[in-house]
Amino acid sequence: MATVEARSATALPPGSDLPTLVQTILFLAFRRQIHARWRRRYGEVFTSRVAGGRTIVTLSRPEHIRQVFAGAPTVFHAGEGNGLLAPVMGRHSLLTTDEDEHLRARKLLMPAFNGAALRGYRDLMTGLAVTDVERWPVGTPFAVHPRMNAVTLEIILRVVFGMADGPRLARLRPRLRRISEIGPLTVLGWSYPRLRRFAFWRRNWDNLHAADRLLYAEIADRRAVGDLSERDDVLSRLLTAAGDELTDVELRDQMITLLLAGHETTATALAWSFHELARRPDILRTAQRAADDGDDTYLEAVAKEAMRRRPVIQNVARVLTEPVELAGYRLPAGTVVAPSISLVHRDATVHNEPDDFRPGRFLGKPPESGTWIPFGGGVRRCIGAGFSLQEAVAVLKEALTRYDIRPASDHAEFPKPRNITLVPSRGARIVAIPR
Repeated sequence: MATVEARSATALPPGSDLPTLVQTILFLAFRRQIHARWRRRYGEVFTSRVAGGRTIVTLSRPEHIRQVFAGAPTVFHAGEGNGLLAPVMGRHSLLTTDEDEHLRARKLLMPAFNGAALRGYRDLMTGLAVTDVERWPVGTPFAVHPRMNAVTLEIILRVVFGMADGPRLARLRPRLRRISEIGPLTVLGWSYPRLRRFAFWRRNWDNLHAADRLLYAEIADRRAVGDLSERDDVLSRLLTAAGDELTDVELRDQMITLLLAGHETTATALAWSFHELARRPDILRTAQRAADDGDDTYLEAVAKEAMRRRPVIQNVARVLTEPVELAGYRLPAGTVVAPSISLVHRDATVHNEPDDFRPGRFLGKPPESGTWIPFGGGVRRCIGAGFSLQEAVAVLKEALTRYDIRPASDHAEFPKPRNITLVPSRGARIVAIPR
């Protein structure tokens, strides 16, 4: 197959000519399989079209991905590329804004995720991890993914909102779970607002609005406290730093973004970590020794390798605000360029034996830029990357010092779409046995 650089830079890359609605449904329900198929058929760069009139050019080569991440944020709009999330995350979200508005939000949020702040969260993460893993069923199969969702949600609720146990927190938990657990069909309601007239889609919007009411009530109460500067949760930090400069709507959008994006992805990465460790006794033993010895570097490598082999998100996206020469094509303004996390992570020319689970890949020399991108890259790299990895290490350590784990079935689980993520098809079922 000829490389894209050898082709004429005068047109969009080749791609499917299926109707837009069909391509949208295929992406929502079978995104991993359809991207792998299209790459085999059309090459390392291909075009697809989805709801909302979007033309997407998917990229799978590290050199092309690096070009996107190094591109000027005024030309490569990530917030516009995340437009599908706007109905839930809000128009002020760190994920859905660009240029000056995004930079302002990022500067306000960054202090809550720097090294000093992360060290301050460590004991909280450890305590909640201990509470969860000590309640694992022993000697009987169970799905670890729902448990990971519960513990990571609890951690992010405490860190982002500093919420204490009470009626409001008890009502908020299930609302947030329902938002994050929607399936591919429900996501269509984000792109086709008219679907919200029907009960199937309307229930999800009613649930989102109920969650919003609880979030706004918490924001109002927090504005009124007298010890705001003494608190270290993200909401209090934002109010201390910006005060009346941030509206309640802006605060809501940042908070729900951190709540939803900050727990679902880490929970799924942890579930895949346990799924893989249960099937590799040799690596499990090494990880247990690391947990016993406090070797956080190896445990972090386990989480990173799970993110590589089992990407939680299929791709990242940037909307071009002007024509750009990329991968041998002159792409017009308005095109969505989408570095594929899944395709580059599973490329045998990029990662040796990509189907093997080998945490050792992440020991020593860091991966080359553009080859491992679960947190995106460039100026839009996820600000919660360090938080996520520290959280994963805390949970792995507490689980592996207590248990041997085995797979509940000889059959490995496959990634299944849920909202915009790819989760274990049966919840990552394992058996835990006290060591």
